Amino acid sequence: MFSRVQAQLFGVFSSFGPLYLLKVSPSAPFHPPGFSALIKFYSAAQASKAQRLTDGRSLFQSSPLKVKLSSKQTHFLSHIRPLSHTHCMDLANHYLGFNGWTSDIITLKELPSAEEEEGGGEFEEGGGMRRRLRFGCLLQISFPHYGQKTRGAAVVEDSFTCTGPDVLLQKRCKLQKLVRDQALVQAFTTVLLILLGNGKVMVEVKQTSDQFLPEQSEGVLQVNELSWGQFPPDKEEREDEEWDLTTS
Repeated sequence: MFSRVQAQLFGVFSSFGPLYLLKVSPSAPFHPPGFSALIKFYSAAQASKAQRLTDGRSLFQSSPLKVKLSSKQTHFLSHIRPLSHTHCMDLANHYLGFNGWTSDIITLKELPSAEEEEGGGEFEEGGGMRRRLRFGCLLQISFPHYGQKTRGAAVVEDSFTCTGPDVLLQKRCKLQKLVRDQALVQAFTTVLLILLGNGKVMVEVKQTSDQFLPEQSEGVLQVNELSWGQFPPDKEEREDEEWDLTTS
């Protein structure tokens, strides 16, 4: 009997999206005859839609089903170290294709540093001035084929000896690239690529309370502090670094 019920449940709920788990159990002792089922979706959005459209309906039996969302939330693994910028792009391009995702800069601006607020940097013996630059970036990545999008933000800063306008320009360009890359990495930390057995790929985005709404993005920048000293001076990536192909 339960195998038939399981097959019927699978037919109904798999129409909303791929299922991770479907388990049917008989009712507890001293309860009216019946069954309960635990159904897990890969996608939280698909699970929510399935619950809304099936709760209280008679789908394959005379009595209506009671369908509730579990109060136990499944979170993305938070202890996994985020992928580097290059690895994020390589992984997304490999599984989604070059046209399967896009990135757009919402804002990239130079932020005031402590030295500027105090009236400028200090002169050094060699004739240069000690400067500190600080940039912030808010970036959005979209997955048009999956109807998903998410945002990431970052701030980077560096202090250096400025001996001329060319040094200042090079440092600005370097920090602007770095803050764009780090904002992209931050955005990808909310993305999960699910590889299904049939060779297809699903994209799931973790929804958090600090996700930016379009009308709230103007003038708003929530960031992670990063220092240029955290990164190798010559190369952003080490070629012999072991890849971690798990997205979080």
